[in-house]
Amino acid sequence: MNAPLRPKHAFDVRHSDVWKIALPASIAFITEPLVGLVDITVIGRLGDAALLGGLVLGALVFDVLFSLAYFLRIGTAGLVAQSVGAKDPRDGLLHVGRALVLGVFIGLVMIALSAPILWLSVKLLAPDAPVEAALADYFHWRIWAAPFSLINYALLGWFYGRAAARTGMMLQLLLHLIDIALSIFFVHGLGWGVPGAAFGTVIGQGVAALAGLVILTRHYGGLAALLRRIAPGELRDAAAIRRMFGLSRDLMIRSLALMGAYAWFAAQGSRMGEVALAANAVLLNLLMVVGYFLDGIAQAAEQLTGKAVGANWRPAFDRAYRLSMLWGMAISLGLGAIWYFGGPFVIGAMTTNEEVRAYALGYLPVAALATLTFMPAFVFDGILVGTTLNGTMRNGMVASLLVFLGAAAVLHPLWGNMGLWAALHCWFLARGAYYFVALERRKAGLFT
Repeated sequence: MNAPLRPKHAFDVRHSDVWKIALPASIAFITEPLVGLVDITVIGRLGDAALLGGLVLGALVFDVLFSLAYFLRIGTAGLVAQSVGAKDPRDGLLHVGRALVLGVFIGLVMIALSAPILWLSVKLLAPDAPVEAALADYFHWRIWAAPFSLINYALLGWFYGRAAARTGMMLQLLLHLIDIALSIFFVHGLGWGVPGAAFGTVIGQGVAALAGLVILTRHYGGLAALLRRIAPGELRDAAAIRRMFGLSRDLMIRSLALMGAYAWFAAQGSRMGEVALAANAVLLNLLMVVGYFLDGIAQAAEQLTGKAVGANWRPAFDRAYRLSMLWGMAISLGLGAIWYFGGPFVIGAMTTNEEVRAYALGYLPVAALATLTFMPAFVFDGILVGTTLNGTMRNGMVASLLVFLGAAAVLHPLWGNMGLWAALHCWFLARGAYYFVALERRKAGLFT
């Protein structure tokens, strides 16, 4: 028996449609690694490599930890985008409602399990004693931001899924500007050191979560009107929850593999000493600036392809695919050149440690090349999230992680730190190749 045909809702995708989402999203996303850069700079200018290493590893622990719940943002965005394409009159309210409840619960569980999480992190990363002490100082403060951070993930998924990129941008800017200002004040003004950087993050996340919830409720005419739009039991709908958790499972595995690769990279740097750890961290944070800017294009691809699937309109999907790749390549070329030629100045500003500066400059060319090798994977991530092909994204991430670990096992002993960076390139290229082949096979089945 043939499946019932879904209605078609025709719409066009133009260059301006991509940039209406990509530009504010890029501005918002780029502030995230800039916070990391500011924290590294604030602590790095104290001149203590151990403090810098502790901050870097602490931030990495939370990147890995929160990546396990990143589905609250990207999963929600894909589901909401498809709801918008299908003309859902409630703008994906049920999707964001379920995500908010789950986010608060997961955040509280993270706080309750903070002691074993820190113990496991220290065992896996194996830092020196001074670095371990700084890591613990950072962790004990920042863990209190967990519920707020996950609320913000869910809210951003709703904003970006509805193409309300400007609102998402304003919330991100609010969060990160507060974080940056307070980190500088707490570390250099009050002399709180690494805990000061963490405390600034907690306050920034809390303020942004409150502001986002206010915007959400106002969109529906206030809290009472919002609750009236949800029928009793709808948030507990078994089929919808199974779909959400199916997507969540795939995205969690994908995120775990993603952050596991970066964590393994950082751990190898840690084993080569404080200088290598700090220098690689500086370069990776610069790479993340480029990556988060590209995430704006990925966000546009996510919303537009998701809307196309919800609208059952293949021409819009193909157009969004092409334009996203085109602008992704243009941005990668431009930012790669800026990073390569401006890198020495930025590295010099980020740390006063001459050994760290020299070490980072030695690996700047191979790090800057990553702006090109990881671009396709970033854009494909957006397309796969928008189309909710999360199983494909999961499988590609796991397969490419195995490529990365295999390449590192061969190249790291031969070339040292250069081998680590070469393995990272292998990982990026393998992800992009897998996603391209898999998506070509699945395109036709997305539309009826």
